[in-house]
Amino acid sequence: MNTVEQILALTLAGNRLSPEDALRLYREATLNQLGQAAQARRFQLNPKPQVSFVIDRNVNYTNACTAACRFCAFAFWPTDKRVYLLPYQEIQAKVQELVEVGGTQLLLQGGHNPDCGIEYYEELFRSLKRDFPSICLHSLSPSEIDHICETSKVSLKECLERLIAAGWDSFPGGGAEILVDRVRNILSPLKTSSDRWLEIMREAHLLGLQGSATMMYGHVETIAERIEHLSRIRNLQDETGGFRAFVAWSFQAGDTPLAGDPRLLEGEGRADAEDYLRTQALARLFLDNIPHIQVSWVTQGLDLGQVALHFGADDFGGTMMEENVVSAAGTKHSKSHAGELRRIILGAGFEPVQRDTYYGEVGHSSALSASSVK
Repeated sequence: MNTVEQILALTLAGNRLSPEDALRLYREATLNQLGQAAQARRFQLNPKPQVSFVIDRNVNYTNACTAACRFCAFAFWPTDKRVYLLPYQEIQAKVQELVEVGGTQLLLQGGHNPDCGIEYYEELFRSLKRDFPSICLHSLSPSEIDHICETSKVSLKECLERLIAAGWDSFPGGGAEILVDRVRNILSPLKTSSDRWLEIMREAHLLGLQGSATMMYGHVETIAERIEHLSRIRNLQDETGGFRAFVAWSFQAGDTPLAGDPRLLEGEGRADAEDYLRTQALARLFLDNIPHIQVSWVTQGLDLGQVALHFGADDFGGTMMEENVVSAAGTKHSKSHAGELRRIILGAGFEPVQRDTYYGEVGHSSALSASSVK
């Protein structure tokens, strides 16, 4: 049996990390060992001492939802008097504000609203592309797509093709949580299964719609189940190459229905700062076929996000401008601005680079001068 040091050396030499060795690393490697190895792997994949970020906005267009996820404090059952569906004029005004600050990416995500069929999304996407042709629609989640298919009685392929034709550009990896059905049956038994989430992503990738992959950990899962999640993501990436980035964040119990559930004590992870850094570093080492690892400062905070740049991450995510889902649970790191992200990245010893959704550079280095980060 190889030692931890030997496993890390073999991994950095190009050997694929097995699930069994990944579990050993999580449990036996020191935080410093994991961090140094993840950072070395990061520079193998992305040699420049740069950290990217995107100016974006998250618009949660509806909070009506039939999924009833126990980790969510944002959504309400469709008959609840607190539900909303934003009118187009309000969404339009939010996107106009994004454009005015130099934003390039719109994240549209909402609940499983039974009043929103595929025609609603087609009209919304076409209107946004008409009014804001330069904005990338990095929108929806596999569970929303599954809901649209069921509500509108259309096949998965037809649903995806119609939305792509309407202007859909990029597919975030939301709703993955942990891709193990034992876990999903506790967190969200009414939601998309693990296999269905992967099926939807696979079909989207095959149609040319790329995006990101995510993991929400630190609740009822074991560490082995976290690694099973990473394995399923890595296997799909081997098939399709459709993931540009991976981002992990810890469960924010706050005011969610899952808070206080005794099953939370059964999970192996502590979901603290060290656990976050350890999990992100392991993801960088394990996901050898995904080019970028993104910090989740929205859930972890800017300070820990800055530290995470030395644990394998090369991307700081987006400015958000607005966020309602995580903040509904009580977490208050939900928005920032480009100047603040640049300061954080510079403070960590890296060059900040504004990117678009596809990881292309926006603007020039002169935009990153000292005057721009005061």
